[in-house]
Amino acid sequence: MAFLFTSEAVSEGHPDKISDQISDAILDEFLRRDREAKVACETLCTTGLVVVAGEVRSDAYVDVQEVARRVINRIGYTKSEYMFDGNSCGVLSAIHEQSPDINQGVVQEEESAQGAGDQGIMFGYACDETREFMPATLILAQVIMKELAVIRREHNEMPYLRPDAKSQVTIEYDESGCPVRVHTIVVSTQHDEFVRAGGNVSEKEAERQMCKRIEDDVRSILIPRVKARLQRANDKLADLIGDDYLLYVNPTGKFVIGGPHGDTGVTGRKVIVDTYGGRGAHGGGAFSGKDSSKVDRSAAYAARHIAKNMVAAGIADQVLVQLSYAIGIAYPLSIFVDTYGTAHVRESDSEIARRIEGLFDLSPAAIVERFGLKNPIFEATASYGHFGNRPYKKEVTVYENGCPTTREVEFFSWEKLDEVDRLRREFNL
Repeated sequence: MAFLFTSEAVSEGHPDKISDQISDAILDEFLRRDREAKVACETLCTTGLVVVAGEVRSDAYVDVQEVARRVINRIGYTKSEYMFDGNSCGVLSAIHEQSPDINQGVVQEEESAQGAGDQGIMFGYACDETREFMPATLILAQVIMKELAVIRREHNEMPYLRPDAKSQVTIEYDESGCPVRVHTIVVSTQHDEFVRAGGNVSEKEAERQMCKRIEDDVRSILIPRVKARLQRANDKLADLIGDDYLLYVNPTGKFVIGGPHGDTGVTGRKVIVDTYGGRGAHGGGAFSGKDSSKVDRSAAYAARHIAKNMVAAGIADQVLVQLSYAIGIAYPLSIFVDTYGTAHVRESDSEIARRIEGLFDLSPAAIVERFGLKNPIFEATASYGHFGNRPYKKEVTVYENGCPTTREVEFFSWEKLDEVDRLRREFNL
């Protein structure tokens, strides 16, 4: 039976995403100065105020105010009329030392014996719908947000745009589960009050004119640019966007009051946006602000790496991997695999899981080493998703014995397809 499925995405200026980016930027700054730093950093953003709290174990010093303001200004909150401005908002820090009760289970004399930073369940997912091995609904929703941000920074075709925005994409799937067409697109974007009431223009008429302009621009500027962006990349997703989709733009009316002034932001509230858009499953643990000793983050990256390489190897068209851990224990308590009946091998899902356990070292120390998770790479993950990105290398500044130096590090290394050949050999594909 054909069906509809929907995913959403948010812009980097969404209040919760501002919080995620500040938390990860602070994490990165600690890791620049201390690769062994243990960080659990939470951020709250509201009208004119940022509050940073959490637990840190490190001898390094980080200027929390400077980091927070840099992130806020980079995102685009640079005007006092937004009621949240990187240059003038208050920044309060309530960071304190990590509990020694937690630390004793995480830090061991032998690094390979490092235990998980907490108990919990983590999921990794992949499917063959897109070249990113991600759900088409989420990729399209993210591309809409990325292109809207490009347009906002150009300040040309849609000069009224403000940083806060959300998108939602519904795709129609056929009986075999293949995406057929985009059914509905929703775009909500914060904007200037570029038509004001006065003279013969009532409040209602001013709002109507603004809403019509924005809807027309989304239809005639944003969506064509999204399609063109996909076509330049030879992405088949462009073909899903026809002329028959339903479009809803700022459905409640004008959206002038937004960002942290319109809705308080908190780290870790966009876990579905961060992962698979509602496909697969989620263990409940957020990522941002946590160093890699927290398996909520590192093991979720490892599970995604396994699932993606399994689909790319042709083991199945769709794979979900679950890992579970106990605090202070160095290896997962369980490994679960679900191929949703799409496997191309003779083994059952439980047999596949046993093979995976033998192929991958899933201790926290091995995961951290494999993906280079003690490097300052996390701010890049805190907007537009932690998965589906292309890995890349870049030089970053780090401090050794207090002296700045540059080091080339890899970002999104868990997205590499470096286990495909080994998996094919193991499963005789």
